[in-house]
Amino acid sequence: MKKLFLLLFLSTIGFAQNANRKYISHQLNENVLEVKTSDGTYFIQSYTDKIIETSFVPNGEKFNPNSHAVVLKPNSNGFEFKQSTDYLEIKTNDLEVQIVKSPFKISYYKKGELLLSEKLGYFKRKHEPLEKVKGNIVYDSTEVIQFNINSTEKLYGGGARVLGMNRRGNRLALYNRADYGYETRSELMNFTIPIVISSQKYMVHFDNAPIGYLDLDSKKENVLEYETISGRKTYQVIAGDSWEDLIYNYTELTGRQPLPPRWALGNFSSRFGYHSEAEARRTIKKFQDENIPVDAIILDLYWFGKELQGTMGNLEIYRDSFPTFEKMVADFNKMGIKTIPITEPFILTTSKKWQEAVDKKILATDTKGNPFTYDFYFGNTGIIDIFKPSGKKWFWNIYQELANKGVSGVWGDLGEPEVFPAAAQTFGGTADEVHNIYGHNWAKLVFEGYRNDFPTQRPFILMRSGYSGSQRYGMIPWSGDVNRTWGGLSGQVEISLQMGMQGLAYMHSDLGGFAGANLDDELYVRWLQYGVFNPIFRPHAQSDVASEPIFRSDWAKNLAKQAIELRYSMLPYNYSLAFENSQTGIPLMRPLFFEEPENETLLTKSDGYLWGKDYLVYPIMEANQQSKEVYFPKNSNWTETNSTKKYSGGSTEKINVVTSHIPTFVRNGVLIPWTKTVQTTQNYDNSNLNFQLYFDEKVTSSERQFYFDEGNNSSENNPELLTCETEISKEVLLISMESNSSKSSSKSGSYLIYHINSKPKSVKINDKKIKFIYNKEYDILLFNYTHNSNKTTIKIKLK
Repeated sequence: MKKLFLLLFLSTIGFAQNANRKYISHQLNENVLEVKTSDGTYFIQSYTDKIIETSFVPNGEKFNPNSHAVVLKPNSNGFEFKQSTDYLEIKTNDLEVQIVKSPFKISYYKKGELLLSEKLGYFKRKHEPLEKVKGNIVYDSTEVIQFNINSTEKLYGGGARVLGMNRRGNRLALYNRADYGYETRSELMNFTIPIVISSQKYMVHFDNAPIGYLDLDSKKENVLEYETISGRKTYQVIAGDSWEDLIYNYTELTGRQPLPPRWALGNFSSRFGYHSEAEARRTIKKFQDENIPVDAIILDLYWFGKELQGTMGNLEIYRDSFPTFEKMVADFNKMGIKTIPITEPFILTTSKKWQEAVDKKILATDTKGNPFTYDFYFGNTGIIDIFKPSGKKWFWNIYQELANKGVSGVWGDLGEPEVFPAAAQTFGGTADEVHNIYGHNWAKLVFEGYRNDFPTQRPFILMRSGYSGSQRYGMIPWSGDVNRTWGGLSGQVEISLQMGMQGLAYMHSDLGGFAGANLDDELYVRWLQYGVFNPIFRPHAQSDVASEPIFRSDWAKNLAKQAIELRYSMLPYNYSLAFENSQTGIPLMRPLFFEEPENETLLTKSDGYLWGKDYLVYPIMEANQQSKEVYFPKNSNWTETNSTKKYSGGSTEKINVVTSHIPTFVRNGVLIPWTKTVQTTQNYDNSNLNFQLYFDEKVTSSERQFYFDEGNNSSENNPELLTCETEISKEVLLISMESNSSKSSSKSGSYLIYHINSKPKSVKINDKKIKFIYNKEYDILLFNYTHNSNKTTIKIKLK
């Protein structure tokens, strides 16, 4: 039997991974399998049944145990280990690592199914002639880890790009860099994450920070390759039983996004930029005069300087333009408006803080220890060494002072960093070694600063560059300086879906587009209508064309207002999605293949997506579009939210496009919460809760949970989880609402139930008959309810 197994095993894995690599010996050492070979040692351990880590340490090198991404501790129970004269095997309940001794080869299986195997594994690649990976340092060799993959799997990951959902066939640079004015294709952007996700529901995360490349079978040889200039030769293979399970496992490994403050789900007033306190006040007043909800205002770089160039790094209030900054912030706070100022990591040699930064030695240096300076768009500059304890403390003091003035969030811009010459030296390593984790560590210092000095306040940290695991520091990413065109809009769904699968579920765009002076009201409206179903709703643009709806045409303003009001009415649903993400890592925006993982055609589809579990959204991304082809996932029937027209799951329909909204559908048979529109989330009340139900006789039962708390406190004393269930029989529709605590807040509102084709015989709440309204023309049932105990039961007798 053993011989038969070995023959099958050898025929499956094919050729050896490296003819020069010879097995020498192995040992188990505290739940770590150490395999010594002729050119180095493998260290293999498990984190969970679905996460296994492999590290290779070449002869003459020492193992570096420090990960910037991983927070999970290895599994203390280890794994099952088997060996024979021919092979070694590690086995958990879900994963197996099989090592053939001769010819040497490592392969990874999930429940007996081959996922991938090391091809050449680790090796050094010489460059002749010499090649530059990036910057002004020439690398005569790079380090590579290479795998065999199968010929059919689709590949995702690598951070934020516009390449199409299936990124197989691309060689992706791992060097965070802005792509100003990008549109329909962008090969390199602000987030370059060293992770590959396979349509076979596994991930490979390369746990190493320095710059390099991720090759997703660009030569069409069924080879996956990670290439870097230096660092750890460590990777994790992560498996999942479903897409949700896979992302749960990855975010268990690298950390989950803390629940953001509730106001972050509201509308932002933002542009590049408000030049004065008076302009900021006028803008907020106009929102209020027009009764358009708004929760925050973002101050771009003019809060610390009058001029665009030459002042970056001042990082203190420019009193000529903002004479009573503290009072402005306080006044806004009373209105429920949060103030978020921009900051950058660059200290210009012309800025007020240059000499202080030099004296305190908080800047990146040259090889002689002098401040490293260079020119870029904003002037001659140095950059804060956030890896140095003194640099980190100095930068946090800036944020602490702003927080003490009442600001409610942080915007960290240009954190790729936008310009970071390879010759610069930091406390954490050379520029190229720390480039991709600069934004990650910047978010970390802000997050930890809030946790230590403002422990009850949930931080809001808006940043455009990060790394694996940046979500655990509360980073809110956005997709950079997208062009203000239909082409710019077209790639935004792909970016958000891809990033959500990589843990950064709050990826969003500058609604309306950022770059250029294109005044296109139709484009603007469609972008904002799409933004309703985004994690963050934040119109932002260069000042040539207004980003705020209050300054657009009446036509655009009115439609934008409708979109914003819809966004606010969805607060109970959206906030529950945010809570779910904080607990599971599951993104708010989800690819359609989450719903139908076996449907091959959906694996490359990004023109539509799921918002949470129960909204199906198809943005309009073409001018004057009259119709949209919509596929309805087969596991449910769906209803269009405005027309209440029903569509069958598994069908494809051509939908007529209207101006007032983008095609949006709701899953039948489940309860959808909504609330009344408020001017700011400060006016939102957890006790106001309405429900919609699109009745479907085929859905015999459903269950959804909705989360409620105070909205901003990191130490909630009495959060509430409300479980809502439905049961349907031929004669009765039962609805139950059950709170997880008798101390939970009361709820009252209305139920609106569609597709009830005859007047119910009765409606009872906790066995008491109540009055109801039935509209025969539209088959709608309406009644009010009050939930002020642990459990409320609603019984609707249909026949």
